[in-house]
Amino acid sequence: MAGPKFVMVIPDGASDEPVAALGDRTALQAARLPAMDEIARTGVVGLAKNVPDRFLPGSDVATLSLLGYDPEQYYTGRAPLEAAAMGVALGPEDWAVRCNLMTIDSGRLTDFTAGHITNEEGKKLIEALAHELASPGIEFHAGVSYRNLAVFRGARAEFDASTVTDPPHDHPDQPAAEHRPRGAGARLLIELMQRAEPILRDHPVNRDRITRGKRPASAIWLWGQGRAPQMPPFRQIHGLSAAMISAVDLVRGVARLADWARIDVPGATGYLDTDYAAKGAYAVRAIAEYDFVCVHIEAPDEASHEGRADAKVEALEQIDRHIVAPVLEALQQHDQWRIVITPDHSTLLRTRAHDRAPAVWTIAGTGIAHSGLAYDEFAPRDGRGPSINPGWKLMEHFLNLAWDGRTSA
Repeated sequence: MAGPKFVMVIPDGASDEPVAALGDRTALQAARLPAMDEIARTGVVGLAKNVPDRFLPGSDVATLSLLGYDPEQYYTGRAPLEAAAMGVALGPEDWAVRCNLMTIDSGRLTDFTAGHITNEEGKKLIEALAHELASPGIEFHAGVSYRNLAVFRGARAEFDASTVTDPPHDHPDQPAAEHRPRGAGARLLIELMQRAEPILRDHPVNRDRITRGKRPASAIWLWGQGRAPQMPPFRQIHGLSAAMISAVDLVRGVARLADWARIDVPGATGYLDTDYAAKGAYAVRAIAEYDFVCVHIEAPDEASHEGRADAKVEALEQIDRHIVAPVLEALQQHDQWRIVITPDHSTLLRTRAHDRAPAVWTIAGTGIAHSGLAYDEFAPRDGRGPSINPGWKLMEHFLNLAWDGRTSA
């Protein structure tokens, strides 16, 4: 008999707080989510603290937690996770640094995505920066859209634990000068950021974007530095084959380090225009081949960063209709199965930034007791649902078919 099947769906940044634009409801409360609500009603709803207090509330730390890896042990920085997804090898003395193409206007962090610049445009700009700024020990690598990478090899890697860099998406419209790198290696990072400005300003890609009324990639922002982490394979820990569906290098990098298979879906963009139906179809096929399938969708997080309540609701409804519903139907054809819906962290429409509030999850399937609750941030509060802290232990509970969800961790 075939073994149990497990699926994790990560609607990135879905957890939120009530906002006036949604009638003082959260996006999860305002959205029509029949499949997620069925999972909550026939399963259990709880909270998880995926980001330990000493870390910034970001997808890097939170994704490690969701895949069952203790960030306190395995987190070394965001950029090395993305380097793994891009196939950029890091030596023991090398450091990877995230290189955002972004818009800085009047000295403010206007748009950390540079108007969601296309892959093709971003690649041309990174190639121009590499031609002018790369040197022995300093490399630039094009990624997806605004998400790119700088690598500092050996002696050029001047960073250590004192190096502090700020994620630009957590400080929308704030003065750039207040969030520049600090500590070891900061001078090198700032120098590269300053030298990049005239290269970008005069590049044909940006001149064309301005002509078309789009935001230019007027700057690079260097942050998220780290060395390569060493992680044991997921299968070695849990005895399960696993596959990741995501358009975001950060998430794909964590999966690669955990030795998961990577499934690339045509039309998956890592933005609001992603092909939700294609992701759902690929996930259904993957269930037949792998023991554990994870589907990550970036869209709710992007909507929050843009402060667009309607877009966040729409993204959640698309996820429910085109991913959760068909996946749930496919799982129910198996004798033993479980599904968990869980954001990595909260991303607030009010602040357009990540937040430390626990993420709300729901699990249904074999052996799980029925809660009768809806899926939203307030359903598990006041002792009505388990609270998992630290959040990386949620994976252990999810995979334990003897756990019915009634006890807190």
